[in-house]
Amino acid sequence: MRFSFYKVLLICVLFSFIGCKKNETKEVINAVNTTNSIQYSKSLAIHKHNGYSVVTVSNPWPDAVKNFVYVLKEKNGIVPDSLQKYTQINVPLKSIVVTSTTNIPFLEMLGVEKSLVGFPHTDYVSSEKTRALIDVGSVKNVGQNEKLNIEQLIELSPELIVTFGIDNNNPSIENLQKSGLKVLIQADWMEQSPLGKAEWLKLYGVLFGKEKEANQLFDNIVKEYNNALALVANKKPTSTVLYGSMYQDQWYVARGSSWVAQFMKDAKADYFWKNLEGTGSLGLSFENILDKAKTANFWIATGSFKSLSELEKANPHYSQFDAFINKNIYTFEAKMGATGGTIFYELSPARPDLVLKDYIKIFHPELLPDYTFTFAQKLN
Repeated sequence: MRFSFYKVLLICVLFSFIGCKKNETKEVINAVNTTNSIQYSKSLAIHKHNGYSVVTVSNPWPDAVKNFVYVLKEKNGIVPDSLQKYTQINVPLKSIVVTSTTNIPFLEMLGVEKSLVGFPHTDYVSSEKTRALIDVGSVKNVGQNEKLNIEQLIELSPELIVTFGIDNNNPSIENLQKSGLKVLIQADWMEQSPLGKAEWLKLYGVLFGKEKEANQLFDNIVKEYNNALALVANKKPTSTVLYGSMYQDQWYVARGSSWVAQFMKDAKADYFWKNLEGTGSLGLSFENILDKAKTANFWIATGSFKSLSELEKANPHYSQFDAFINKNIYTFEAKMGATGGTIFYELSPARPDLVLKDYIKIFHPELLPDYTFTFAQKLN
């Protein structure tokens, strides 16, 4: 994935893919001739037309070589010949299978959670509302995202399966399509903008004929996020922040353009790795972390730790950090659903306004005196 004579061949193939990708995108835009209704997301485009919508998903995983185009056809809608080659999905949907817990809040926000008929590894779901549907058998466990139970999915016959891929080799997705099932690739996990992740709610609005409701809900999230930004507009980022914890022999820190780093920047905190280029995370040694961040005022720890003693038990060296000594350690991962799913992982992408308020409450508590944490928890 990462390059005699064969180098030249590889470069030629790469540029041909890029050319196809650009031509395909241009073709789609010309066919619909409408304005993209998406503002913040970098991987989603929705072009609304009379009787149908065209959804384009780009960069669904790192180094993706193609976009995915879907035509969402309404009843009696007429799709032009130029778009007939793309996957066509009849909307509004009545049944769906999703494969990431981050999709669950979108369904619930639109009031269509009862359309969910299957989910892989249902123990990961934290929401009480959807858990109740699982408990009565309305939502079936359909295996694992990497190895979905195709026979069961054929039997359930959902109108659409929304899934994701991690690279250009997705045999599971190909097998689903060969079985005659409609599959839509979602790329919300690739978004680094907090509002960009949340805007995928609009996709579900189009899928379920609830565009108006989805737009209103998202506009309110944007409003609340901007209101939170206004609270700290005049604040200086004086609080220094350490992020992460040890995983085996590495400490993974969020890069400067990541989703996590954006929240700390917006909350006016001085994140120690804010200038580390790229998205995602970087693994570093404990010595490297201690040398740079021993004096950090705050520590946002990853992991479901409930107390300082539990954290110290995991690694006695954690007690060397000033944030540990001063008891200024928080985690967003301690709150769990009834079967062990992490509430933050499920809900936070859909509600960045609440995540930002949590961060502001940590670094500038005087600005939100009556606010109660949604996700964050201080370790005592």
